[in-house]
Amino acid sequence: MTQSPAVRTPGPPGPVRVGERAARTLVAELARRNDPKAGLLVGATPESAVLAAAIDALLPGDRLTVVPAEGSAAALREHVAAQGPWVADRVRVADTLAGADAAEVVIAAEPFTGTAAETRAAVDGLSKYLAEGAVLSVAAPLFRTEGAGAELDRQGLLNGVRTDLVLRNSPPVRVHHLRFTPAAVALAAQLSPAYRPSSVPITRSMHIDSNGVAAAGISLGLAALARVTRPKSKLWLLPALAAAPVAAFFRDPERDVPEDPAAVVAAADGQVLSVQRLHDERFGDDEWLRIAVFLSVLDVHVNRSPVAGKVVDYFVADGGFVNAMKPDAEHNVAAYTVLDTEHGTVVVAQRTGLIARRIVQRAPVGALLARGERFGLIRFGSRTDVYLPADAAEPLVGPGDKVVGGSSVIARWN
Repeated sequence: MTQSPAVRTPGPPGPVRVGERAARTLVAELARRNDPKAGLLVGATPESAVLAAAIDALLPGDRLTVVPAEGSAAALREHVAAQGPWVADRVRVADTLAGADAAEVVIAAEPFTGTAAETRAAVDGLSKYLAEGAVLSVAAPLFRTEGAGAELDRQGLLNGVRTDLVLRNSPPVRVHHLRFTPAAVALAAQLSPAYRPSSVPITRSMHIDSNGVAAAGISLGLAALARVTRPKSKLWLLPALAAAPVAAFFRDPERDVPEDPAAVVAAADGQVLSVQRLHDERFGDDEWLRIAVFLSVLDVHVNRSPVAGKVVDYFVADGGFVNAMKPDAEHNVAAYTVLDTEHGTVVVAQRTGLIARRIVQRAPVGALLARGERFGLIRFGSRTDVYLPADAAEPLVGPGDKVVGGSSVIARWN
């Protein structure tokens, strides 16, 4: 049986394996939705790690349509039936893509490896099966910069809501989550924090951000270089001993996010500097409740969304690098992420400090963030401010209080 061109992974077959980590990344948008939803998995085989991950992500009210890769659908149906009635009742195998319905999440099971034109045609074909506000998740090998990789990078700039780099795959892949029509703000409240491969697990409850892995690798590389070039010197000990504390600075622990829908959680670990009502003309004429938190070099520096919402704007304001605990830090370099929520506009400011000179923000405009979801980090000492509509929220913390990002409730919606 000849498959539809949109089903087939574009390009010649090659040694591109989708491992467990890449598979989990591909189905992340399916796994994080807690409302009943429809998923569509295209190009799967019985042995596919992506199929296994998609089945694991299913909730009782979900349904998943699977379109097989080249060959008969019989083996795929047999595999689904062997998983038991719970899976068989929720997973349907379609002979071709033409027999599938529109879905909230569409996933290409195999990475694209063909030309840019083939990839564009495949994306266009799959996008026809996206419901309003739905997400298409596709991957391409990282080191093939031409063809599929270049086209998906272009699609990501135009329509991307998140791009994940999966280095622990053979070969490494880049996963693009694309949305071609706007998603409703209310959907954010139905999401769990997204799985992020940029957070590398060390233990069950502790991760290290990929920035920390890279920084520790650089330290160890400098140590090795110093050891080779100056074998009689102990200078190599300095970067070698620095690797562990540098990696620890980028630690990214798992957090239990409160289930209370009225809770506003801390955007970062640290000490509350101030809680005040103010006006900021950049965000309109209304009054804001601003809760500022100082992060010392010993605090976790991964930032989390204080509320469920949709990113509608992001901009960086130029300024200085004053100690983040001082009032003048108000005018430091800062990145502002503006969220649209069911309670109004919310703004998160990531401010640099005396030592901090690099802000990382990973949530592009159009992305939906769950409450407590990681969206960026600030390197070394810094400050994070949360702006809430003053008449819509009541603060629950005061100056001097210690808060934990993603877990501590700093305010409640009225």
